[in-house]
Amino acid sequence: MDETVVKSLYTPNCQQEAINLLSKFAANLPGIIFQVLQQQDGSVLVLYVSSGCEYLYEVEPEALQADFRVIYNLIHPQDIKAFTESIAVCCNTVTPWHWEGRIITPSGKLKWIQGTSQPERQEEGAVLWNGFVLDITDRKKAEEKLQESEARYKAILDAIPDLMFRISRDAEYLDLKSEGANITLSREEIVGKHVQELLPSDVAAISLEAIAKTLDSGTLQTCEYQLTTPLGVRDYEARLVVSGEDEVLAIVRDITERKQGEIALQNLAQKFAKAFSCSPDSITISTLQEGRFIEVNDSFVKLSGYERDEVIGKTSFELNLWVDDRDRLNLLQELQATGVVRNLEVEFRQKSGKIITTLLSAEVIDLDGVPCILAVHHDITERKQVEAQFLLSAQRDRLLAETLVRIRSSLNLEEILQTTVTEVRQFLQTDRVFIALNNTKLGIRTLAESVDPKYPSVLGWSTNDEAYLQEVRNLLKDNLVRVVEDITEMSVSPKVQAHCRKFQTQASLAVPIMLGNELFGALIANECSGSRHWQPIEIDLLKQMSEQVAIAIQQSKIYQKLAELNTNLEHQVEERTSQLQQKMQEVEKLHRVKDVVLHTVAHDLRTSVMGNLMVLKNLLNQGMGARDWGLGTGDREKRAQGRIIEEISPLSPPNPQSPSPLIPRGGPEFPNPQSPILNPQSPIPVSRSIIERMIQGNDRQLAMINSLLEINSGEKPGMDLKPEPVDFSILLGTIFAQLQPMLTQNQATLKNLLPADLPLVMVDASRLDKFLAHLLTHSLQNNPPGLNFILSATIEGGMLRTQIQDDGVVMSKLECDRLFDLHVRDPQDCCSTSIGLKMYLCRKFIQSHGGEIGVISNRKRGLTFWFTLPLATSSTTNRP
Repeated sequence: MDETVVKSLYTPNCQQEAINLLSKFAANLPGIIFQVLQQQDGSVLVLYVSSGCEYLYEVEPEALQADFRVIYNLIHPQDIKAFTESIAVCCNTVTPWHWEGRIITPSGKLKWIQGTSQPERQEEGAVLWNGFVLDITDRKKAEEKLQESEARYKAILDAIPDLMFRISRDAEYLDLKSEGANITLSREEIVGKHVQELLPSDVAAISLEAIAKTLDSGTLQTCEYQLTTPLGVRDYEARLVVSGEDEVLAIVRDITERKQGEIALQNLAQKFAKAFSCSPDSITISTLQEGRFIEVNDSFVKLSGYERDEVIGKTSFELNLWVDDRDRLNLLQELQATGVVRNLEVEFRQKSGKIITTLLSAEVIDLDGVPCILAVHHDITERKQVEAQFLLSAQRDRLLAETLVRIRSSLNLEEILQTTVTEVRQFLQTDRVFIALNNTKLGIRTLAESVDPKYPSVLGWSTNDEAYLQEVRNLLKDNLVRVVEDITEMSVSPKVQAHCRKFQTQASLAVPIMLGNELFGALIANECSGSRHWQPIEIDLLKQMSEQVAIAIQQSKIYQKLAELNTNLEHQVEERTSQLQQKMQEVEKLHRVKDVVLHTVAHDLRTSVMGNLMVLKNLLNQGMGARDWGLGTGDREKRAQGRIIEEISPLSPPNPQSPSPLIPRGGPEFPNPQSPILNPQSPIPVSRSIIERMIQGNDRQLAMINSLLEINSGEKPGMDLKPEPVDFSILLGTIFAQLQPMLTQNQATLKNLLPADLPLVMVDASRLDKFLAHLLTHSLQNNPPGLNFILSATIEGGMLRTQIQDDGVVMSKLECDRLFDLHVRDPQDCCSTSIGLKMYLCRKFIQSHGGEIGVISNRKRGLTFWFTLPLATSSTTNRP
């Protein structure tokens, strides 16, 4: 190489160019590219180290350039000797340097590296080292694994995509590394051949030029080309470095995917450019620090009103774009904190001075090392105006709704009118709102007003000037809504003008209050500070409010009429109430008389009937034996027991005001047989059948008398019960033991399935036995002997549900539904009248305890009576 050429390579310009080339090469190389100059005195000057130094060595390139000996501190102690010797040999022989060894990074990572360099002795005796260092840790690990598995070693080699060629200056292939690369030719077909023999002419020309440049400049050369392969057209990149005298090392990599990615990125950049220029939203790029515009799109020009050349190079403050400078500060703070801002609502000032509202989204980007802001402004001025209109409409609707509620809920007209003018003035943000009413006798009078204290009040003002009144009426009549934006431009009489000057009215909005076709008054809003443009929504509000006020006035009038009618109605009601109370007192007296008559007659009849029964039965028993009359002992006992059950009312206590029965309960049933009335010596001129019929008739009459007494007692408001907590299992066991003779007499059985651990129940124990006797008697009297009962109980919803099931005859649903109703059966029915009543009294007994009762007809046979009773609570059980 010519000395002049060599010297020119190390001029400042060439050095900078070489560094730039190295930087581009190093950006895509998984390692470090370096250039080191060893001067004649032995000192070492690091001319260049690529950025891969930080990744590979975990050392900043600047630190390595400042002190080359940092490398020695990283080399593994076992490899430092080989490294030193390789450097010494290379310096003495000026031959290519190649070394592999281990390093330990500052973070403690162990890495294998491979260093390659081609030293070149300079004219002044210095040695220039150009080379690269690769991270071969993975490869070394792979080599270690190769000792374990040859198949794995082959797979790793096949995975290495790059081809490596040693090529002479004459473009002859000296050697190659093709393992793992997609190559169709064998090693023998390549080594010893010329580049032009294997590559297309255009690719061969590119390769020859790159080889020459690499050897002549001693720097890395890169070239790209395309080849047609069995897989189609593929892109390749060849990186050439000097690997020996008149020899280069070419690293060939398939970059088809990378090229495709670059094309996609280029297309994306074109799309971004189109999106930037065609976006309907304003997009700007400005410096982060100053806010100086670098680029803007056409939408920004349209939005701001500034031309592009008026903006580029200027700051937003110079253009006075920010309405509030604090928005710019908030934007910067948010970007510094998160790097991104989304939908920040800010106000900007256009060139014309108009204020607009936008949603600002921004991100920090880097342009040639300068931090910039990419900002997108979405104009929402119209949307904000619409939202304001919606808000205004919502406030209007709220005001109308509240006014309507007040009108419906209040009859105080003065309060309604005053609240109306107050809220209308607040809604309109005007100086005065008042309501004036028109009266044919009193003229115009102001009833309600809300006014700014700075301006005179019109409250209480009135006039009966007929000319003035007529003019005002005509103004409102001819114009359903009177809109005046500037009072000075209104053509009115001097009186009206004087009135406006007196009360400092500058603009006015008046809406008539109509009652039918009659002008009743007006709802008026005044602006006293200056002229005003009244918006349609404001006019519409006053129109609707005037309608509500008219409704309030009509309602007030109606209320006055109703008050008058109500006064008359109250007098009538008082008279009717007095008459009704008098009638009720009369009915109450009649009920008391009825009770006295019923008890007196019933008890007197009862005494007489019982006396007849005793006489007849005594005669029957003394006149002839039971067998003579065809009656067995069991029949007599059954009739006697039935009579006792009928005579004693178990659910209705005896009336203390009723006369006592002829024979006290528990006394002798028959009189003394030696009584002269029943002397067995006396003749009986009556046949046996007649006496039997007389006994049956007296029995039926006694039962009917008892039924009348029980009906009267059962219809009283509630029973005199005394419920208390009881052990239900023990109580029922005791009761059914007392009823066992009745069951035995009817050949009936009772199976008790009650659990022993039932909770306490609130019930009047003294009357529960009679209640259960009525339920059993109903089943016994409606079925033949041999009936079977099953008793069970469960807890449901805080109540004890008890069931008594029999296997007798069934009933229809209608009969089940009416069983507990109050009704008097046919006297000729086989069942006595008292039985129907007793089922009604059973229901009264259970309902008085707060429970329910019913009967279910089983599907196959029999009935199931059920009833519920409340469980005892802690408060009831602790009660003294």
